Parts: sequence; structure tokens; C-alpha cells
Amino acid sequence: ARNFTQEELIRAIHTAHIHGKKLYLTVNALLKNRELKERLYDSLCPLYEEGLDAVIVQDLGVFQFIRNNFPGLHLHASTQMTVTSVYSAKMLKEMGCCRVVPARELSLEEISRIYKETGMDIETFVHGALCYCYSGQCLMSSLIGGRSGNRGRCAQPCRLPYQVKNFRAKEYGKGEFCPLSLKDICTIEILPEILEAGVTSLKIEGRMKTPEYAAGVVSIYRKYMDSYLDGSRIPVEKKDIRALLELGNRGGFTNGYYYHHNEIG
Repeated sequence: ARNFTQEELIRAIHTAHIHGKKLYLTVNALLKNRELKERLYDSLCPLYEEGLDAVIVQDLGVFQFIRNNFPGLHLHASTQMTVTSVYSAKMLKEMGCCRVVPARELSLEEISRIYKETGMDIETFVHGALCYCYSGQCLMSSLIGGRSGNRGRCAQPCRLPYQVKNFRAKEYGKGEFCPLSLKDICTIEILPEILEAGVTSLKIEGRMKTPEYAAGVVSIYRKYMDSYLDGSRIPVEKKDIRALLELGNRGGFTNGYYYHHNEIG
């Protein structure tokens, strides 16, 4: 998939605003010094002038650069910042961050504590692909494929089939399955609990997905979020689960780490 051109992003900002929506730009790649000086300002300035609503950032250097050069532009902490505690969120709030996307490995209880003790806007992943590594901070693509996921160029090596070797039993897999490829997350059945934990924005992962996928998934989540907000609390229908599965999944669904954590033995 190719990146948007600057002209396309400006049109997207105008289109979103015409419909009363906001547009957030991901600037969550790790940048080098020369890129900060030579490219970031020129890339962001036209979008800033056209009313870009916020940027989602991983690199603290990028965070500070944007804060200094683009006053008033809202800063969101990417999940790749790996915010896992109240203390991290408080520090970011003091630095001028207005929304945090915490690490995907946090439970609802941990997310709720961050919200209660900081009062920050919290955005969490509710649907779509899950990264095998801790909160998206992967070096596997860089080491195997020469393309860094932290530079926006992930080759997705975790989705490939591997041969699994059990040296003790002297058994060898045939490389016919993908032991690192996680199921997609789907939280439609625990949406009320997520909202009650203090989450104010739902993040639907959709990298390289079709417009039909985006429209279909968003409409189903919108249906049940509206039901929660108006108090009707309709139960999740099987046909909607089936529709989500048909729109896209990797071997079924999981509700992620909101309730389940690996035991350390």
C-alpha cells in the first residue's frame, strides 16, 4: 500500500470536517535527527494550516518537536509508547499530551486506574489485527526482512508459516501453520465494560483493509455503542458476530488482554 500524498491528506481533512468529523494523523515512526530537521516540519506544516485535528506520536523527540513548532495541535500518545502505568500517563499529561493509547497488554482494571487517577482521554484497540510483540514494538521485521515496523514498514514476518522443532521429543513440524500469528481482537461482547473503564475512543485497526471492511466493522460497533449510550443495552446478535468474522479474521476472534493474561510459572 502506498502512503497518502500531502494533497490527498489535505482533501481528507476537508472532507472529514465537512461531515463534522476529526482527522488524526499517525506520526508514530521513529525518526532520525536529519529527518526531524529536514522533513517533519515541511510535511506537517501544510496539514497544520489546513486544520489537522491531532497527531499520534511514539517518539518523545517528535513529541517535543511538534509541541514546540505547532502550538495548539493536539498530541496523542501512540500505543507504541508502551504506556503501562499511571505514572507514564501523568508524565505525558504534564508534557502536553491530551490522549493516551495505552499498551495493548493492559487489563480493564489497569486502564480504569489510569483514567481515574489522571482524567486523561483514553483510546484502546477494540477490533482488528493484534501484533505478536509487546505493544507493537517489534524488531523481527527489521532483523529478518530489513524493514522496520517502528519505521512504518513492517513486513509482517509473524504471519508467515514456520517449522516448529521439539528437540526433546525429536519431533519436527512441517511449517504448515503460523505459531506467531495471533487471532484478531473482537470486543463487541464486552463493549460496555470497556466504556465503563473510562475509555473515550475506540480504535479499530484497519491497516491495508478495504473500504467495505472499515464501513462494516464501524457500523456494527456504532450500533452497540449507541445502544449502550441510550440505555437500551441490546444483546449482541449472532448475525453481527458472523458479519464481523466474514469481514475479516485470522483464525477466529479473541478479546485480547482485557481479561486474560499469561501466567508466569
